[in-house]
Amino acid sequence: MTLSTDSAPIKTGLLAYGMSGKIFHAPFLTQHPGFDLQAVVQRHEQRMQADYPHIKSYGSVAELLADPALELVVVNTPSFTHVDLTRQALLAGKHVLLEKPVATTAADLRELQALAQQQGRQLLAYQNRRWDTDFSSVRDVVKREQLGQLIEVHFRYDRFKPALNPKKFKEEAGVPGSGLLFDLGPHLVDQAISLFGPPLRVEKAQGAYRAHSLVDDYFSLHLHYPAGLHVYLTSSLLVADPGPAFVLHGTLGSYRKDRTDPQEAQLQDGMHPTDPAFGQEQPGQEGRLTVLGPDGALATTPVAAAPGSYAGLFEAVYQAIRRGQPYPITDAELEAQLRILEE
Repeated sequence: MTLSTDSAPIKTGLLAYGMSGKIFHAPFLTQHPGFDLQAVVQRHEQRMQADYPHIKSYGSVAELLADPALELVVVNTPSFTHVDLTRQALLAGKHVLLEKPVATTAADLRELQALAQQQGRQLLAYQNRRWDTDFSSVRDVVKREQLGQLIEVHFRYDRFKPALNPKKFKEEAGVPGSGLLFDLGPHLVDQAISLFGPPLRVEKAQGAYRAHSLVDDYFSLHLHYPAGLHVYLTSSLLVADPGPAFVLHGTLGSYRKDRTDPQEAQLQDGMHPTDPAFGQEQPGQEGRLTVLGPDGALATTPVAAAPGSYAGLFEAVYQAIRRGQPYPITDAELEAQLRILEE
């Protein structure tokens, strides 16, 4: 990917340097010539300096937001803080890159969007799973209409984690954003909306099945679309033997794809996003496309996915802030996502 370099870099600050800051943000903000990652909030340990010695550390969000040099703030803090901290950042005159969930109610999201417009600043959602390697192959199959008219689509995001999360805010009932629906749901719903748009209506099932769980650890959403398309989005923390992450059936055939995106694991292992192997799935992980052949018989062929890279999201952020280009995750899509999640 060719990255933009012809304008002054966007001076950027992170609100945290936990897993998301270390894995999902800092490597790309420091790789992209359009960003200048300058500051972070670290109340206790100065961990980020071990990886980025030049970084300026602030002891509070208020101190970082008071830095007049910073143009963009990444809100990568716990879910229940997203709305308040985004509001503070916008009022401080900063652009915001906001992790999921962008809010827990559509009303809160609309308030933030209105504030961003009032302040003349960009509020941009970090929906990185649109740039997953495995999802890119699903998107290509849909766009090429290789399955004819789609009838039934299944997206799953499963894990096997029977123990409660040590991060207590994720397990406390009544805390905004707690539970699996608002944790992994935004990924699945965003992927569905990016392909098919908002549904006509939604049916929802949720449950709590882990011992002593106070929040949902299972959900299933049935999205109804025009022309009889049914999209099922499912996630569970109690799937020990997961099947395909993506299954699509249409009038001309079917497509099956496992969850093969390697980016998170590669970043955790220290691979840099510029490594030629970054985002490349392994041989044997190809999707399976089964369609009618010219002879009228079903034929199955492997479909290799193009390498994914979250660098594409950061390039879109740069284009939106520096050049006023439309951001691919729109306000309308975010509001549709939240209407589904909060119904």
